[in-house]
Amino acid sequence: MGVFKRYLVAGALALAAVGLAGQASAQQRVEVQFWHAMGGVLGERVAEIVKRFNASQSKYTVVETNKGNYDEVINGVIAAYRAKKHPQLVQIYERGFMTMLLSGAIVPVQDLLTEKKKAIDWADLVKPVASYYQYKGKLMSMPFNSSTPILWFNKEHFEKAGFSGPADTWQEFEQQLYTIRTKGISECGSALANDYFWSLIENYSIINDQPFGTKANGYDGLDTEFVYNKTKVVGQVTRLKKWVDDGVMQIAGQGLNPEQLFTSGKCSTFFASTAAHGSVEREAKIKWSATFMPHEQGIAAHNSTIGGATIWTLKGHKSEEYDGVAEFLSFVASPDLQVWWHKVTGYVPITNKAYQVAKAEGYYKDNPTREIAILQLNRGTQTENTRGFHFGNFTQTTFALREELESVFAKKKTPQQALDDSVRRGNDILRQFEKLNAGKY
Repeated sequence: MGVFKRYLVAGALALAAVGLAGQASAQQRVEVQFWHAMGGVLGERVAEIVKRFNASQSKYTVVETNKGNYDEVINGVIAAYRAKKHPQLVQIYERGFMTMLLSGAIVPVQDLLTEKKKAIDWADLVKPVASYYQYKGKLMSMPFNSSTPILWFNKEHFEKAGFSGPADTWQEFEQQLYTIRTKGISECGSALANDYFWSLIENYSIINDQPFGTKANGYDGLDTEFVYNKTKVVGQVTRLKKWVDDGVMQIAGQGLNPEQLFTSGKCSTFFASTAAHGSVEREAKIKWSATFMPHEQGIAAHNSTIGGATIWTLKGHKSEEYDGVAEFLSFVASPDLQVWWHKVTGYVPITNKAYQVAKAEGYYKDNPTREIAILQLNRGTQTENTRGFHFGNFTQTTFALREELESVFAKKKTPQQALDDSVRRGNDILRQFEKLNAGKY
């Protein structure tokens, strides 16, 4: 082979090598880190979502990592952000909304997906879900696992007492529980849920259109103050205390959790998240059903509010990584994925379109209790009292509320005294948050 030919061959080989390297580079996926708080079966469902997404395209790889419980995740991501070792995506519970919003560390999801030209119908999001995570009419994070409390009941207990099911109002429902107890049909009328402050206090306020705080529950300013010690919540706590004192409501103990008190047949009712469907279906040794949360006599029932978490996007990453973020969040919000998530977890679909798909498939004919949460969330016309809560340091203020309520059940304080003290403590915490975030909201 001549010198010239050798140069040609060498050049061709070099070009081929460059081409192969370029092809390998082009095929290399962009990695997106997703931190979350889902363990057990729910953690497996999150892993399945990520697996489905990674298999659906060839540009991006999402890596999901469980970082502990909700508190551990938010604390961990704050530390990681300061060290510039944070993920692109993180799941944060609803009580961390204001902390994330004013952190200076987030990219609003609606801005991101609009910029990346993802066709999301923002108006189709279930209203109480969207409104909780909006700021100035714009969605800040992508709703992910959204739930709301419903009333679970033992069908046989109610039938034996002569009732077709729980009554719509608290007054009539109370009479039913006392009748069931008086007739000796069950040991207790209701089990007090661990998150009763959410299901029986916060949601009670929303459903009955009662202000929890001033400034539209914090939506209109950081100078909000709690006022639930001056509303019908006082009567609700008085009612719950009476139930506990009379043995109509039982506080779990001695190795049994509240759900087990219900699924074992010991207690006739249980207020809990719609996301409890999976465990109730697995564990219940009774004929059970579920219905809407009660409302006060003479008050039209409004929507309930949500619990759960959303997926936040964090600042400080490369443009191509945000392309992957937008692709993944669009995948999460798609009707097919939402219907699947709704069915396997009990969480509500985040869009009305996904709900309609499930309905058209006949899913609710076979699983009627799965529809209650969606109907309840869409019930009535929203007011400034029913959009949700935008309170700073909400986890801390909730702890104060729970601690004071426990003093009521322990007969150390009257309902009014406990709620007054809870409001005082909560407002001190709100003032600390207001001072720390002055001018940001």
